[in-house]
Amino acid sequence: MSDIKFGTDGWRAVVGKEFNADNVSVVTNAVAKYIFDTFGINKKIIIGYDPRNMADIFSKQSAEILSNIGFEVLYSDKIIPTPVLAYNAKHLNACAIMFTASHNPPEYLGIKFIPDYAGPATSDITDKLTENLGKSIPKQREGVIKFYDFKPDYEKQLEKLIDYDKIKNLVNMNIIFDGFYSASIGYFDNILKKHDIKFETMNMFHDKNFGGGMPDPKPKYLSDLIEKVKNSKNAIGLANDGDADRFGVINENGEYVSPNEIISILLIHLIKNKGFKGSLVKTVGASFLLDKVAEKLGVNVIETAVGFKHVGEAMRKYNPIIGGEESGGLSIQGHIPEKDGLLANSLILEAMAYENKTLVQLQEDLYNFVGYKFFNDRIDKKLENMDEVKPILEKYKNKTALGNYKIIKTDLKDGVKMYLDDNNSWILVRPSGTEPLLRIYFESNSVEKINLLKSLV
Repeated sequence: MSDIKFGTDGWRAVVGKEFNADNVSVVTNAVAKYIFDTFGINKKIIIGYDPRNMADIFSKQSAEILSNIGFEVLYSDKIIPTPVLAYNAKHLNACAIMFTASHNPPEYLGIKFIPDYAGPATSDITDKLTENLGKSIPKQREGVIKFYDFKPDYEKQLEKLIDYDKIKNLVNMNIIFDGFYSASIGYFDNILKKHDIKFETMNMFHDKNFGGGMPDPKPKYLSDLIEKVKNSKNAIGLANDGDADRFGVINENGEYVSPNEIISILLIHLIKNKGFKGSLVKTVGASFLLDKVAEKLGVNVIETAVGFKHVGEAMRKYNPIIGGEESGGLSIQGHIPEKDGLLANSLILEAMAYENKTLVQLQEDLYNFVGYKFFNDRIDKKLENMDEVKPILEKYKNKTALGNYKIIKTDLKDGVKMYLDDNNSWILVRPSGTEPLLRIYFESNSVEKINLLKSLV
């Protein structure tokens, strides 16, 4: 039980080791106590699972524990993306439990608790769940488990947010959807079919081993999609991670388009074409590109610590136009404070349709708008133990210069972020939350500057 720790997006562990029936029971009872203490026995609980090994088995175990206490449980009748379950938490005024380990290696599984506001559980809630570990509540009444299809209401929500008829006009564009063996299969393709949008597919079956790769839509794992896009005429590639809350996009040249670029393009689209008003929420690790775009658009920027639970919390507070993170998660005004890869896929196609442009052209427009490009890199420094973290962070906190660059501002909301006096470069030093490791992020408007900065840390 001491091994159970709630990170930025729930508890995750290796199936058959820490992730076992006993620990699932402990976590489920901890969640049950939190829901009972906060809302009472009449609060609905909805449960879903992604394609991972044993996710269906452990989710059924959790449903049975909760119904035996006396809760009404709505249990997904099929594999489900996290954002679909999250939306239904809000729609049905329910608390949700999702069995997923998102983009982690296939041997992992996790439990993500989503309160009725439809976003990641905040630290105060996960602190209470931690306090509840090892505790339980007695049977209150006869409960019930009902199998439920969460897809229709989520699709209606997407249809309110996205003009799919506009996307249908992308007749010269070849849309390639890589199911990536993930939970997005049967959801994103379904809504495209429903609106008679033509597309091609690949890897359209659920696989607990995710085709022998990682369920993380980054370039190194999207080689099949990249190859297919390169060999197809005027094609764009779209993929999602294991539970479909993150997105990966390949442009018509077969190049990966970074989440920072996608969020920037969508910010412009939502303001210009859909009349959205408000702010932008981004993490401390996100690109200067977003700040520059927001500045030119007259949009206020709200910066959070790394992790979508912080983005989601800010979205609930400020109701921004868009909230996003550099690792491939976003949501928009009028939706849920949870990252949604199916929404992201749809928004990208919608932006292209409104402008009647390829994604490559939208990228060119973006950089012409800003005036220059930004480049990013990251290095991980292994430490002997966690005790080394604090003195290293203290050292960077007190720095006033790096080489010939003066440090004009230091931000401490998540590690130490140093802004340099060229006004185009920053360095973020932050500890890993799970191992003795420092993650050092770099951004500048030239590769040469990044290489220089890497030699100075």
